[in-house]
Amino acid sequence: MTINDSIKLIAGSFIIISVVLAHYVNENWLFFTLFVGLNLLQSSLSKWCLMAIILKKLGLKEEASCSI
Repeated sequence: MTINDSIKLIAGSFIIISVVLAHYVNENWLFFTLFVGLNLLQSSLSKWCLMAIILKKLGLKEEASCSI
């Protein structure tokens, strides 16, 4: 699994978990959903992602270049 795939998996999981927690526990969990969304937006604009740095240090490989 590449870093990019892992980030999508982690972000998607966080969003699903926070929506479920907002529904069953407390609606303030939606702020976590907002936080994840803002981080995805920020990383797409600035090309800097803390999660990517963490995953790289954990040994995940970067996206392989593919030619079409």
